[in-house]
Amino acid sequence: MPLPREVRKLLAFGTGVGVEIGAADLEVVAARVRPTRVQVAGHLVVRNFVGRPAAEWGAEYGHFLKSLGMGHMSATVLLPRREVIVRHVPLPGVVVKEMENAIRFQVDTLHPYGDDEVTWGWSVVAPGSALVGIVRQETVDRYVQLFAEAGVAVCSFTFSAAAVHAAIRLNGHAASDGFVALSRSASGAVEVYGESPSRPVFSAEFDLPPERATVLALSELRLKPDSAARKLAEVLPQPSANPVENDLSRNALPYATALAGACPHLAPSANVLPREFRKSSSRMVFVPTIVLAALLLLLAGGMAVYAKYAENRYLNQIHAEIDQLAPRALRADNLQRAYDETRARTRLLDEIRSRTHADMDALNELTRLMEPPTWTSSIELGRETVRIDGESPQATSLVKILDSSPLFKNSTLKMTAVPRFQIETTRRVTP
Repeated sequence: MPLPREVRKLLAFGTGVGVEIGAADLEVVAARVRPTRVQVAGHLVVRNFVGRPAAEWGAEYGHFLKSLGMGHMSATVLLPRREVIVRHVPLPGVVVKEMENAIRFQVDTLHPYGDDEVTWGWSVVAPGSALVGIVRQETVDRYVQLFAEAGVAVCSFTFSAAAVHAAIRLNGHAASDGFVALSRSASGAVEVYGESPSRPVFSAEFDLPPERATVLALSELRLKPDSAARKLAEVLPQPSANPVENDLSRNALPYATALAGACPHLAPSANVLPREFRKSSSRMVFVPTIVLAALLLLLAGGMAVYAKYAENRYLNQIHAEIDQLAPRALRADNLQRAYDETRARTRLLDEIRSRTHADMDALNELTRLMEPPTWTSSIELGRETVRIDGESPQATSLVKILDSSPLFKNSTLKMTAVPRFQIETTRRVTP
């Protein structure tokens, strides 16, 4: 059962080195795959590997990997297309664990090499369907010896169709409606890769114009004739970082090979290299990280669940306490309001009583200050001021007399027509 795409993305963790064998050069791409991104760490073209000593270009390759911190990595090698027979083999009703035996039973009918020894590899492309690559044994032996002389560790010999199919599904993506993607092979021909509901994989190389190659591929895949071809780089996982010299639009096959070699546990590609020659990169260095990451995920998930549970439980307890104390709080609020009203009334009564007392003191003080022959006809007693009307033979002296009192200040003679007078004074605030 295929893993959900989200799970595949979490498990997408690895590093791959892809090597494409060209007519004269080797094109090398190193890629790092992480759950959140894919990065092209480096790109190298080994010029004229055929005409140079293997130790020389092998040292160049080794220095390149060491500069990236990948000196321990084994390479996934993309064999030239002309040296691999690729077959799509339908196996209806055959479970995955029995597919290898089913293919072995009919492998002699899948290649034109007759009695020559061959080696082959396969990968699942759909339920009940496999992609098989077949190579002459002498071809594999030649490349094994060449890379061994160069000191290049190799974990896989694969071919373009298997590498591209695996790279596309690295993050769980699969184009259900079908597509045709074009690229240039190492020989300069048009490399065509396609998928459709009627044919899981189609891969071919044409010495034709791209338009003509597209028409033929659409016909083989039973797609609409007006379907537009895409660039192979567009259907592969897009890298978040890519060196300028690594032009994916020119040739994306080494990049696809590196991705296929980075996470073979998620998207395995067919490997025609015999097991005795495979030098796998040690993944034990990643075991502590993976275990720690799994424990951290479990711990984070447990903490998140417990935090939510504890929060809900705490809120329920708070609401229960609130419901229990609500009647008491309501009674307390009512008592507080009644207390505030009573206190305000008491304060008002005290203020009224104090006003009466203060007014009587003011009248007594005026009676003491206004000695005969001075007499008053009216006294207007306010909260802050007092207006006095009366008659006196010495009205001007009354101002000083009033200001000398502890109950009055700022006295002013408003009107005088001897012997009549009018004085306005301000009451002092008594503690």
